[in-house]
Amino acid sequence: MHPLDALTEIAYLLERERSSRYKSKAFRTAAAAIEGLGDAELRDPGLRRRPGIGDSTFAVIREALEGGVPQRLAALRAAAGLDGGGELRSALRGDLHSHSDWSDGLTPIEPLVDAARRLGHEYLALTDHSPRLTVANGLSPERLRAQLEVVRGFSDDAFTLLTGIEVDILDDGGLDQEDALLRELEVVVASVHSKLRMEAPAMTRRLVAAASDPRVDVLGHVTGRLVEGSRGTRPPSEFDARAVFAACAASGVAVEINARPERQDPPDDLLALALAEGCVFSIDSDAHAPGQLSLLDYGAARAEAMGVPADRIVTTWPLPRLREWLTRER
Repeated sequence: MHPLDALTEIAYLLERERSSRYKSKAFRTAAAAIEGLGDAELRDPGLRRRPGIGDSTFAVIREALEGGVPQRLAALRAAAGLDGGGELRSALRGDLHSHSDWSDGLTPIEPLVDAARRLGHEYLALTDHSPRLTVANGLSPERLRAQLEVVRGFSDDAFTLLTGIEVDILDDGGLDQEDALLRELEVVVASVHSKLRMEAPAMTRRLVAAASDPRVDVLGHVTGRLVEGSRGTRPPSEFDARAVFAACAASGVAVEINARPERQDPPDDLLALALAEGCVFSIDSDAHAPGQLSLLDYGAARAEAMGVPADRIVTTWPLPRLREWLTRER
């Protein structure tokens, strides 16, 4: 594994377990210190003297370069229950929800793609935020058009970076981006990021409208809840889940199984309901850093425990089948 991924994921998991913020900051600082370094520079013993590199972070770098998962990271994954993901994890071929520093991700696109390749992904969708989410540096139409030109340069015969967006679902169920751009993108993840405590009837109408929209492919972190982590907790939004999942099933929109441990979204009871309603699913990392792509382990373990069949998970499908679904008649 690449040292940058190891350091970034350790920082994330330290934050997840509510460790001292100084500990996680040390690993993020070390990650920034080695970003962009080549293999020879990373293997240079003098790396330890570089500002931002301490004894603990240097040890992680050396272990990663030796080809294994560093002991510190393995221990944190095991403690967090992220140590495999079961048989379903090995069936996953890609990820339809990730962020770069074009919006609120921590790195440029290239390290994210490199990490996806190292994990064996066949494809990854880059889904930075839409304009209204200014706190996350959401992409204006002009910035999104510029990003599309960059994204198309990352694909080859072995790996495909799909164009995409995590578009904000507006209060009335509309989508926060130009129609022509949404139709040009390969993957549209639609999520609610504001007014999560809207009254249940209004939230139901909002989500049903998005799930029925022919431009939408994936309904992201449907309840918006937070169950742990540095941001604290947040209750799930209230809505008629049966109506929302029926709309997803009718339009072929995938219900996201968000793999971030602080989300666990949808909750088990809603995941079971979506399964009963005939929905398809997308297990996604919602990664905001390269190391977080490996959080798919957690989402896969949840899906397997809930009995979600692999064939109902679009991210187990090979790219030709995935493309058929993304371009289906709506």
